[in-house]
Amino acid sequence: MTDFAAFGLAEPLTKALAAKGYTTPTPIQIQAIPPVLDGKDLCGIAQTGTGKTAAFALPALDYLIRNPGTVVKRSARVLVLSPTRELAAQIAQSFRDYARFMPNIRVATVVGGVPIARQIKDMVFGVDVLVATPGRLLDLIEQRAIHLKGVEVFVLDEADQMMDLGFIQPLRRIHGLLPENRQTLFFSATMPKTIADLGDTFLTHPVKVSVAPASTTAERVRQVVTFVDQKEKPALLVLALKSQDIDRALVFTRTKHGADRVVRQLGACGINAVAIHGNKSQPQRTTALQAFRDGRTRVLVATDIAARGIDVSGVSHVINYELPNVAEQYVHRIGRTARAGAEGLAISFVAGDEKPYLRDIERLTRVQCEIQPLPENFVAQVKAMPAAPPARNDQPRGGGRPHSQRRDETRREDGDRPRNYNRRKGPVGAHRGAVKRAG
Repeated sequence: MTDFAAFGLAEPLTKALAAKGYTTPTPIQIQAIPPVLDGKDLCGIAQTGTGKTAAFALPALDYLIRNPGTVVKRSARVLVLSPTRELAAQIAQSFRDYARFMPNIRVATVVGGVPIARQIKDMVFGVDVLVATPGRLLDLIEQRAIHLKGVEVFVLDEADQMMDLGFIQPLRRIHGLLPENRQTLFFSATMPKTIADLGDTFLTHPVKVSVAPASTTAERVRQVVTFVDQKEKPALLVLALKSQDIDRALVFTRTKHGADRVVRQLGACGINAVAIHGNKSQPQRTTALQAFRDGRTRVLVATDIAARGIDVSGVSHVINYELPNVAEQYVHRIGRTARAGAEGLAISFVAGDEKPYLRDIERLTRVQCEIQPLPENFVAQVKAMPAAPPARNDQPRGGGRPHSQRRDETRREDGDRPRNYNRRKGPVGAHRGAVKRAG
């Protein structure tokens, strides 16, 4: 199958693909679209940047075209769950792009960090496609502003993260509210066996497709590591950013406080950078990401909020200022580069207490990272390094653990769980007033 025409998609979709210049489907699209068009449940595994969104958006829209029906008030015919707000917005835009020649198609997003009243208004008469994060969706369900009785196609994107321990309870509750007679699609870049087994409870006789071994890294990414003391990482980052031929660099930290600290340190050295993490307001996050996309800012410092599915062209370098303590996240991080046929470089700074994380990553990916020594002028650079401007509440809560051992904050920073959500028991205090405050 060498072109999209072979799928037999409805004419409005083929016209939209032609308008975008898309002619040749990717491997995940070749394997996933036909069984989804046949109405089967599916679990799809593919590296990031391989076109998973189109693999579920195109057949979902084709279903809507070929099965015209009445949109139920306060519900949606297609529901897509996403782990982050940015990815939700990106998925919704893809649906709008593919549906540009479909009259009266309605696509809505329901995510945290923005006023809830507009989202309630958008859902009054129902929509064709709803892209949501779990917490805000549950908020609106509790307020009776949304119900899931009209869902015919349910898509879970980045399924491994969504079903990880931090998301499983909200997901189970949402799953229990969905109609039994529906089509369910899972897509992810990684699918550890324990998570895959759990996913089988949500799927009915699914077709399983994989275009690469689970947890492999992008083939065109050169991966190097440099061993360095934690306190010397700021100097090494400055040297890397000044010496490398960088179009755009995405720098990952494990904590929100760490991301802000890195931005201040780079600013003190004359390097313009912006941060994106869960403590930022949604307008701040949107502005930072857009500045990075537009090239007005070459360096974006982020927690793993930016590791999942965010498509920014021209990212030449991914720098792991701190390694993730969950090996699968490394796969998602370096997948932000080497997209759309380009090549990329992933650099990891590894402190002594992060070496176990590196061993886990190399065991998972089955790739031995290239070791890159410290620069010759590194000692002088460390001595000349200006101090980062202080910030209020700069010290992390919870005592004096080494920086790289502090708990990964991103699992709970952007799941958009309701604020009154109990991780073990689910939503609590679910009377109207309590949930309204949670929004």
